Amino acid sequence: MPKQDEVKNELFPLLLEASALTFGTYTLKSGRVSPYFFTSSLLHTSALLASVARAYATVLTSPPFSIPSAVSDTTDCAVAQGHEPTYDILFGPAYKGIPISAIVTRELEHSGAPYSNVSYAFNRKEAKDHGEGGIIVGAPLKDKRVVIIDDVMTAGTALREAVSIIQAQGGIVVGVVLLLTRQERVSETESRSAMQVAQDELGVPVRAVLTFEDIMDAVERGDIKGAGPEQFEQMRVYREKYGSKDFEERTAGQATR
Repeated sequence: MPKQDEVKNELFPLLLEASALTFGTYTLKSGRVSPYFFTSSLLHTSALLASVARAYATVLTSPPFSIPSAVSDTTDCAVAQGHEPTYDILFGPAYKGIPISAIVTRELEHSGAPYSNVSYAFNRKEAKDHGEGGIIVGAPLKDKRVVIIDDVMTAGTALREAVSIIQAQGGIVVGVVLLLTRQERVSETESRSAMQVAQDELGVPVRAVLTFEDIMDAVERGDIKGAGPEQFEQMRVYREKYGSKDFEERTAGQATR
């Protein structure tokens, strides 16, 4: 089983136990009535943080965020796998992105020497005019390759703000990694998902650890306690109504293989 599938299977039970992922009837800010709800605010135990960090790390140590390494020291696990990062800094937008960027940076150290110099940074909501000053805490962003780390993306407003901050500091945004993408269209007039819109606008890879599709598959397999055929059907109906164009194209492509 691929490593990314392993960490997803490890993460689902913990999300359910912490009620970070729940099933029911939820009215979202958009007005849509969703059959499930996800909140990263409840990801605060050591076990959950460790699992979340490992999940992000599997994405960040795989293409397109890692490239083949020319080094061949097989005593190092990451080099033995032949990859090194295409980024220098993980940036966590305030506030939810702050702890995530820190724990994922720490987790990357376990991936081997090529990842040991990856740093993290985050923004203050208000610039500090004393002490070290400024709006950025952590690694300086100037001339550095930056991957933005966050939990979810709704309209993409927070992401655009983060990109503006990084660019104002002289940093270069090279990618975005989210914890979850809902894979639903932005609006009635925009059939792409917020994640796809961001990728198209920024011209950099935007990926997610977990997807709506992952949740559906886990429910269908019976891997999620308390979610069965009824919940699967509700999610199928929700997908039919709100599924994004890129989600539909992806699933159609998989069906023809």
